Amino acid sequence: MDVAALTELLHETAEHHGPYEESAPKHDWWDWYAAYMVARENGRTPDEASADAGQHMEALLK
Repeated sequence: MDVAALTELLHETAEHHGPYEESAPKHDWWDWYAAYMVARENGRTPDEASADAGQHMEALLK
């Protein structure tokens, strides 16, 4: 991945993390970001990646 592509993915990730962060318990943003970015790199849509990241966080915060 080049710098431009990573920049775009980080920006997209930040935009999708906002709604999660508003309603989520205290968490480390990088855990959600990592799950979202891996899902996107694996071909998931932004909505699917958000759901995947939410499920990851749910399991992590138990």
